[in-house]
Amino acid sequence: MYEHLFSPIRFRGMELSNRVVFPAMGSRFCTDDGYVIDQLIDYHKARAAGGCGLNIVEATAVYRPGAVFRMLQITDDSYIPGLKKLTDGIHEAGGKACLQLWQGGIAASQTPNATLVVPSDLPIGEGKVIPGVSKEVIHECVRCFGEGARRAVEAGFDCVEFHAAHNYSPHHFLSPALNHRTDEYGGSLENRARYPLECIRAIRENIPDDMPILIRIPAKDDELPVGLTVEDMIKFSKMAREAGADVLDISRGNLVTSAMRYEVPSMDLPRGFNVENASAIKEATQMPVIAVGRINDPDQAEEIIASGKADMVVIGRAQLADAQFCEKAKEGRTEDIVRCIGCNQGCYEMTLYGKPITCMRNPSVGREREFEALKKTQNPKNILVIGGGVGGMEAAVTAVKLGHNVTLAEASDHLGGQFLIAGRAPRKEEIETAVRQRGEQIIRAGVKVELNTKADADYLASKAPDEVIIAVGAEPVIPNIEGINRSNVCTAWDVLAGEKEASGNVAVIGGGLVGLEAAEYIRARGSDVTVIEMQDKVAKDVGPGRNVSIMINVAAAGIKTMTDTVCKSITASGVIVEKEGERQEIPADTVVLAVGSRPNDSSGLADYCEKQQIPYRIIGDAAEARRALQAVHEGVQAVLDMNHE
Repeated sequence: MYEHLFSPIRFRGMELSNRVVFPAMGSRFCTDDGYVIDQLIDYHKARAAGGCGLNIVEATAVYRPGAVFRMLQITDDSYIPGLKKLTDGIHEAGGKACLQLWQGGIAASQTPNATLVVPSDLPIGEGKVIPGVSKEVIHECVRCFGEGARRAVEAGFDCVEFHAAHNYSPHHFLSPALNHRTDEYGGSLENRARYPLECIRAIRENIPDDMPILIRIPAKDDELPVGLTVEDMIKFSKMAREAGADVLDISRGNLVTSAMRYEVPSMDLPRGFNVENASAIKEATQMPVIAVGRINDPDQAEEIIASGKADMVVIGRAQLADAQFCEKAKEGRTEDIVRCIGCNQGCYEMTLYGKPITCMRNPSVGREREFEALKKTQNPKNILVIGGGVGGMEAAVTAVKLGHNVTLAEASDHLGGQFLIAGRAPRKEEIETAVRQRGEQIIRAGVKVELNTKADADYLASKAPDEVIIAVGAEPVIPNIEGINRSNVCTAWDVLAGEKEASGNVAVIGGGLVGLEAAEYIRARGSDVTVIEMQDKVAKDVGPGRNVSIMINVAAAGIKTMTDTVCKSITASGVIVEKEGERQEIPADTVVLAVGSRPNDSSGLADYCEKQQIPYRIIGDAAEARRALQAVHEGVQAVLDMNHE
């Protein structure tokens, strides 16, 4: 299967078994001062063992004054032993290892007192300015890139990658929109390229001739006036080749505009959105190219390689969701792949908050050693899972894999719960597909699924379970306001599920994620939509990984939003709201409620279990309405806990 994707490729003296790259995603799997810990080793070993061709170890600081708290470093020789242990682990698992050499520029601002390496004075609002660095600092950074490369060789890496994208210091120097120097490091493209090219030369001088240098570059500068164009990047890539670079890893995005959404693209961006840029640069430079950007399906990846648009593909978050992605694809078991859906909840948002990377679809991320050590129980239990949402499904399949006998009771006629409804929202088709596939996977794994089954005391008595997991989810909050029971009022869930139609002028009460998605869904069907939110802004419950994209799409759709606005009552002709002490009526033929969720009542189930002395756990939204990440992780943890008892 996928003969192009899984064909070997060679750069200089390095040969890879296939064309799949696991990219340099920040993990926070290190000490506070940047030393490797076992979690990082296990994390990479799992993807290498799963069949990945090349593991690029995440951005690693080469310049100590600009290093970031709890981010890998290679700033002196003391870091070599830990990195050597990491490369040994990747090699033992059958993979190849690359180290991404990094100097973060303004990204280091998250660490107090870090040196921010930017080419020229950068205003950051409120009269504050980040000063441009001196030539002495530039020369020191160049030296540090060379020293970092030397250490990478000693640590056993097969190649290195020079990060010159995402507004890190090399990109910052290269971009005419950000570099306003007047000396030899500013002005013309040749001058702006001087610093990154000096870094590449320093790297080449410190590694063997047969060791490849990859370089991560932006395809262009999005949303930056007079920024880099694709044509500029073609010219720079040819310069980089002359300086010693071998392979172009073509990304997109920057830290200073809403184009940050391209760096870790969510489900709101099209799959493969950057491939054509990579293809154009490949054709013009005749250099090997790695394509990046929402490539998460083996058919998609095969087409990119087979068509000659790129020589390799980055498959990152899809290998977080399933470490065996490559192995399953190569063996033709694509129906068994646990699919990434681009939610960004675990892989991006967690690291932004300083927490280790994880995955909503795969709670074993960062816990690979613990999960690998799990053994099938010698004392199988009869486990009853009540509720077939994502948390319940993961609890059920985890229990089956550990050797238990599992029945999953679902009150509706389908698995997936709220996730299936969420998949009807704009740009979320992958969610619906993924949750349906997961339902099929848990049945194949051996979970006995009973649909259209209302679990009550009689049902529990008939099953006589040894343990119970209650995952009955949540229901929409119905606010206590005048007119709430009118016939033209419904919930966002009703609309997305296709059970109610919102037409004419529509008022959506609640500007969180569900309200905004319902608003887009309704707007796409021709209605005028106004979103009414009592807080100071909409989308406050949406993490930074998706917030920018959602707000752009809401604005582009022409959806009106009102903040700091309280809904007081619903009338036959609209909604009475209060804003800044003044009341007004918003015309509305349909009113859609999206003011949050609350746990479904599971007290009867809990009471029965307590009276019968049956151990039970309440997980996910049934315990507290939150996000899918918590539901899935709690479902799996509930099974692990009972397996240890």
